[in-house]
Amino acid sequence: MTLPELTEGTLRELLDSEAARINSPAFIADDPVQFPRRFSRQPDIEIAALLASAIAWGNRRMICRDADRMLAMLDNRPHDFVMDEAYEELPDGNIHRTFFTADLRAYLRGLQRIYSRYATLEEFARANGVERSPAPAWALAEAINAELAAANNQAVCTDPSPGRPSRCLPQNLRTTALKRLNMALRWLVRRDGIVDLGVWSLLDPSQLYIPLDVHVGNVSRQLGLLTRKNDDRRAVDELTASLRRFRPDDPVIYDYALFGIGIGIK
Repeated sequence: MTLPELTEGTLRELLDSEAARINSPAFIADDPVQFPRRFSRQPDIEIAALLASAIAWGNRRMICRDADRMLAMLDNRPHDFVMDEAYEELPDGNIHRTFFTADLRAYLRGLQRIYSRYATLEEFARANGVERSPAPAWALAEAINAELAAANNQAVCTDPSPGRPSRCLPQNLRTTALKRLNMALRWLVRRDGIVDLGVWSLLDPSQLYIPLDVHVGNVSRQLGLLTRKNDDRRAVDELTASLRRFRPDDPVIYDYALFGIGIGIK
């Protein structure tokens, strides 16, 4: 399906209609958002959100299958598992595509370093001034990456490459779209009570940026919301600015709309 050229008003109507259609309880069962929703304690929610979003690329069914298996490796008690440092006993293996147990161990070491000093990731974000940044997801990624580096440089382990950086978060923060962490923040911050959990009060939904991947980028270009050809940080800035024209208080509600519209676009 190729979309016709739309007026500003018609585009707003389309986005609002599709967002309302997709942002429903029926969406949860087939989406990685189901995993943080399994928990009631904020640290468990945060860790599940980080891990499920970390492998959220490719086929959604495969993502959900592998996220379910990954949480089972953590005995479905992620915060306790992290604090007990039980990740050092995990057997080597593949978790999802190019994401391996060594990557998971590296990430959990960093989280252990964070949660040993802060009750929640939200408190860690506050301590690092994330809410004052014009780009909170990138500020949070920078802070977490510093903890990952420190934790893994100190780690005594049997990984094939001790001290290797985790593949959970990109290192090239000047250019990366940071899709997966932006998605985790959508889960943690948006609070309409439908799909996203909204357990963080530190950030307002107006501060969020769109989780941009190839699919969302292609749909956005067809709708005239995005002109930049590369799916990078500059494209995230441009697309989010376009969406803020319609909902400055909650631009990433339209992540649902772009997903829904894109189902029929080739």
